[in-house]
Amino acid sequence: GIVTRYTKEWERTVTRLGRWIDFENDYKTMDPTFMESVWWVFKELFKKDLVYQGYKVMPFSTACGTPLSNFEAGLNYKDVRDPAVVVSFPLKDEEGVSFVAWTTTPWTLPSNIALCVHPTMEYIKILDKKADKRYIVAKSRLPQLFPIMNNKKKWKPAKMADELYAIEATYQGKDLVGKKYTPLFDYFASSEGSEEYFRILSDNYVTDDAGTGIVHQAPAFGEDDYRVCLAHGVIRKGQDLPCPVDSNGMFTDTVPEVKGLHVKKADDTLIKLLKEKSRLVQKDQLDHSYPFCWRSDTPLIYKAVPSWFIKVEEIRDKIVENNKKTYWVPNQVKEGRFHSWLVDARDWAVSRNRFWGTPIPIWCSESMDEVVCIGSVDELAELSGVRVTDLHKDVVDEITIPSKKNPGTVLRRVDEVFDCWFESGSMPYAQNHYPFENKEKFENGFPADFIAEGLDQTRGWFYTLMVLSTALFDQPAFKNLICNGLVLAGDGKKMSKRLKNYPDPNVVISKYGADALRMYLINSPVVRAESLKFQESGVLGVVKEVFLPLFNAFRFFVQNMERWESNGGSKFVPSMDKVMATANPTDVWISAATQGLIKFVHEEMAAYRLYTVMPALVSFVTQLTNWYVRLNRDRLKGLESSGDEMDESETGLQVLYHVLLDVTILMAPFTPFITEYFYQHLRKLQPSYAEAENGGGSTNPVMPGKSDSVHFLNLPAYDESRLNENAVEAMQALQVIVENGRNVREKRNISL
Repeated sequence: GIVTRYTKEWERTVTRLGRWIDFENDYKTMDPTFMESVWWVFKELFKKDLVYQGYKVMPFSTACGTPLSNFEAGLNYKDVRDPAVVVSFPLKDEEGVSFVAWTTTPWTLPSNIALCVHPTMEYIKILDKKADKRYIVAKSRLPQLFPIMNNKKKWKPAKMADELYAIEATYQGKDLVGKKYTPLFDYFASSEGSEEYFRILSDNYVTDDAGTGIVHQAPAFGEDDYRVCLAHGVIRKGQDLPCPVDSNGMFTDTVPEVKGLHVKKADDTLIKLLKEKSRLVQKDQLDHSYPFCWRSDTPLIYKAVPSWFIKVEEIRDKIVENNKKTYWVPNQVKEGRFHSWLVDARDWAVSRNRFWGTPIPIWCSESMDEVVCIGSVDELAELSGVRVTDLHKDVVDEITIPSKKNPGTVLRRVDEVFDCWFESGSMPYAQNHYPFENKEKFENGFPADFIAEGLDQTRGWFYTLMVLSTALFDQPAFKNLICNGLVLAGDGKKMSKRLKNYPDPNVVISKYGADALRMYLINSPVVRAESLKFQESGVLGVVKEVFLPLFNAFRFFVQNMERWESNGGSKFVPSMDKVMATANPTDVWISAATQGLIKFVHEEMAAYRLYTVMPALVSFVTQLTNWYVRLNRDRLKGLESSGDEMDESETGLQVLYHVLLDVTILMAPFTPFITEYFYQHLRKLQPSYAEAENGGGSTNPVMPGKSDSVHFLNLPAYDESRLNENAVEAMQALQVIVENGRNVREKRNISL
């Protein structure tokens, strides 16, 4: 339904823009053949021991009992008031001294297993004279403990500082790493792996813009917490996390004092417990913006959910090396942004808790002691006895596989589906239903010669292509890549349907033509991976400055060619011999400039530098229309009084014809519609036009005239013998002189 509807809309727009795509033999990620190849990819990784089950911290709706995407989490923010507390963590090796950490989620404190400092931040040990207690805190965050320091009018440091505190020691964050502290609660003090708990870690994500400069770590409820604890070996991949909260946001019996309470309602009880333990240093309220579930309108939490991971870190060095084998335009994206992303790449969570998507093909027992990964429809049929033609969740979830370890029991499929980026990264294989079909076709076309996408895909498609191709074949999925920038609205903001800050693309195309839009975009910063502030006036400028002059030159040729035929009584027949024989300096120049342009375009296209090609084409059109045609206007009209007007006129027309034909073929990939219009008129003058066969195709040789379309022709090859630097430089000198003369005349108000 909805997929097919939008596919048709996409086809109409893409066709109108002049992109050639084989819609009849397309693929969709929902096709069973595509999904089966995705299964094969995952099975290959599974066989290489590159798959494991771990945890991913995600926005979580406790009302719906399901994780949400980051996009969904951003849909419904509300201003709320939450408790904000500062809590003490006594050092084990220094009696009477405590670290202090600030949090707005007291309900996460029962799950605390570490503290984190910034490695280069300055920390101090102070004596709080009022409380008679010693704390370690970031020096820049003393105002958190002594709020009067935030009041610039009342705070008198010279007098008041000595009354409030005394600094007894100074440290850098890295000096504190490894120190042990006494846990707030004992709920996880004896759990598996707890010998690594309750110590100081360091990471650059810690800031001094709020809190104490020391962050409490509960890896089950924070993305950074999980990452930092994993990096420091506090927790391990695949190991259960300290998590006393169920999928409904209720505390389990692990924390008996708040068992059955929703996390947001447990704060007061937990704060009371902290106070009773003399661990509550400060209690306050914080007004801030907080995410709510867009479905249930209840507060979201961040919670670790079981997820299937690809061991990217294990093959990271290979991925970096394979990236070096590729060619990018612009190169700085490859060596900068993308390389930086690769060298810091972490294991990839590929599972999602949704309905739509390719189901993860893992069948397992309840205890996870028996796990089977399926790589094809045939393998599923062999193990389950059920053959299916559809691989979607509603079909395969009903299928069980008899257990080999525990006869009489069955294995069931895990609940998750693949992240859509796993499907995207699998497209080189899945589009051809590899390896089940088209094996030779795939192997002959892999890696792909060329791909193109937006700058944002450095963390999306470009990345997943590289990860999966490296994991499968230890080579990149592509050879060449053009990275596009983003097209923004004219005000520099993202284009927004809500704001209506951009013109309707279909209206722009109808008004100015697809060619004008194409040339405007190709001749913009977008093809250099930079942003473009879209201006409709820029599209109009292409029409005025390029297409109208070029069309006028084409029309001028046709009119004067017909006049020449009428006056001479013979048909105009294109002749390269006459072009080669001309001694007219402007003929020699424009022919040399044309061959130079052809050479330049071949070189730049081979290097995938679109941003250099279009300026050269635009400049050439200006040279052709403003200089060659104007300088030869009378000659082309047969008005020059040299006695051989007809011969001179024909020579000029021959030169202009071949220039127009070459430029038409050269510009065809960039501006497919206007060049097709020119070609259909220019081809009729070719002798081979009479031999053109109906329909063209394989029986229609690829040559101007006989070929049914300019798009069936190869780009023209340049003629080395017609390159003439002297002629080009002489014309450049002439143009400089003329321009300087015009400038002087305008300054002195001298008219022609």
